[in-house]
Formats: sequence, C-alpha cells, structure tokens
Amino acid sequence: MSLINKQKIIKDFAITAKDTGSPEVQIAVLTNRIQNLSNHLKTNKHDESSKRGLMLMVGQRRRLLNYVKRNSVERYQEIVKKLGLRS
Repeated sequence: MSLINKQKIIKDFAITAKDTGSPEVQIAVLTNRIQNLSNHLKTNKHDESSKRGLMLMVGQRRRLLNYVKRNSVERYQEIVKKLGLRS
C-alpha cells in the first residue's frame, strides 16, 4: 500500500481532521491491506507466511468490528456498508 493511498483512506474514514487511530480508520486500512494480500496469494498459493499474516489481519479487523458494534451499532452499520463487507 502506498503512502498516498493510505493517506487517502485515512482522510476518507477519519472522524476528525487529525484522526488516524479511530477504529473506523484502522478497519479501513486493514481492509485495504487484506485485499492487497488476498490478491498476492491468488498468484502465490504456497506463501505460508503471507497466509498467516492475512489470517492475523482478518482476526484483528474482526475484533475491531466487534468493538465498534458493541459501542455503536449505527457506526458499525455505516462502516460495513462503506467498505462493502458482509454482503
């Protein structure tokens, strides 16, 4: 993921102007990394280290989504819809 791409994602999902660590931003950045790694694994099926990293990222995103859902169902539904998850 390029720095410019990451900054764009942070800008799109930030709650305030200087927000870089809210759960929404973290979920969006992880989703982008998961998509990139999934594409990598389509061509490199035997890359076990990357598979493990992918599973760790998916688990982290799941925990963050559970946290957001527990605290604000509206924010959860908004981010799931915006990222196209749970279709």
